[in-house]
Amino acid sequence: MIVPPPPVKPPVSVVDLVVSILAIVLTAALGVVTAAMGVFLLAFLDHCPPETCSAEGAATAVWGAILVAMVVAVLGSVATIVALVRRKLAWPWAVGSMVLCGVICVVGLVGYFSAVGA
Repeated sequence: MIVPPPPVKPPVSVVDLVVSILAIVLTAALGVVTAAMGVFLLAFLDHCPPETCSAEGAATAVWGAILVAMVVAVLGSVATIVALVRRKLAWPWAVGSMVLCGVICVVGLVGYFSAVGA
């Protein structure tokens, strides 16, 4: 009995691959910069008067945003890689997770400034 050959996967779109890789790398780089900025914001929180400032709230805003953004970045990268392996459109996953991480970091920054009374 003759077995038919498996179906041939379509080729990977070079544009999709390049945009996806750039978005994942940019997400990681901006994540490192954001985490460093968050650490510096907390490290130089010298004077925090209790009546207008909450150092605990500031730390919660910064670390919460970093943690959530990291989870979103990992899940977005996994979704992008799975889409690339399946030869589906992958760049929306990569760019979407990058934009969502940016929004999360901005929300964390707003939370920080709200907590310190600035």
